[in-house]
Amino acid sequence: MKISIAPDKFKGSLSAREVAENIAKGLRDVLPEATIKIVPMADGGEGTAEVICDGLGGSWLNCAAHDPIGREIDARYGWIQKHKLAVMEMNEAAGMRRLSESERDPLRANTFGVGEMILDAAGRGAQKIIIGLGGSATNDGGFGMARSLGFRFLGQEKELTESVSQLVKLARIEKQGSLSLPKIVAAADVRNPLLGGNGATRIFGPQKGATADKIDILERALTKLADVVSKDPKINYRDEPGAGAAGGLGFGLMSFCGAAIRPGFDVVAESVGLESKMKDVDVVITGEGSLDRQTLEGKTPAGVAGLARKLGKRVFAIVGRASEDRQVRDLFDQVYVLAQPGMSEKENIGRAAELLRERARE
Repeated sequence: MKISIAPDKFKGSLSAREVAENIAKGLRDVLPEATIKIVPMADGGEGTAEVICDGLGGSWLNCAAHDPIGREIDARYGWIQKHKLAVMEMNEAAGMRRLSESERDPLRANTFGVGEMILDAAGRGAQKIIIGLGGSATNDGGFGMARSLGFRFLGQEKELTESVSQLVKLARIEKQGSLSLPKIVAAADVRNPLLGGNGATRIFGPQKGATADKIDILERALTKLADVVSKDPKINYRDEPGAGAAGGLGFGLMSFCGAAIRPGFDVVAESVGLESKMKDVDVVITGEGSLDRQTLEGKTPAGVAGLARKLGKRVFAIVGRASEDRQVRDLFDQVYVLAQPGMSEKENIGRAAELLRERARE
């Protein structure tokens, strides 16, 4: 029997590779003769750069950058020399993981460091940059990133260089000098627009520390940014799917860098050659920490299941927890859940590796 294991990470517990390796260990206990292919996956969220870089045999580079509140940091990104390809994640510079809970403030947080990473890759001769948009602490529409790339944001009286809230006073944007960037592909795991009830601020702002009054300010700031940007009729991306990813960084990358936004799963699957690695197997196994309605919005398990069905393969999911939603569960031949009755979430997370091996043996 030939088996392909293509899971995402279990957030807060195991990386995608660790998940795959533990499933493989369990399978080998009961199917010692099986041929097993491990293909760690991601969908534009955290772990995307690692999966692509490792899959393509890349190395890691460090560069100087700033975190969401302006502190100097060493940021890293993947580099695939033979393709002159840089693979990075916005959360490396502007992610929630850079801040303590008390520091989370989307009025203050910015994406300046993301622009610094892009410039570093361009300076090394990158011909293409893939940037994952998951895990952001920001809601600035790419305001910080654009400033680091040399754009000037001007009000009626002065240049705007501080809080995203200043954007409500934005009158015009100037581009300084010639900016030459490689092709940029933004890998998004959400398809939200920039503004409105389903936009960046109202959907994701609260988890970044935005209170009701801040949400109103942020929405007005990003609306003004979009209005000024769209004075050029060729640049109006506010309603594009994924524009609201990473606090509107999707919008900023399209508007200021000419980036293309694509579903993160598709970007990763193409990069690591997932379809070709699944063609000759009998069974496909995927997984993620949580299986729920969000899974249908381009998450790894849904992407793997769709590809497996296209190729006529049986597909199973091993997940940390799962809703009873039939539409979600019907993506798979069977769903195996790690969570044990009577066991706390902390204990389930702590025993994830062991539980993955147990479920795989079933």
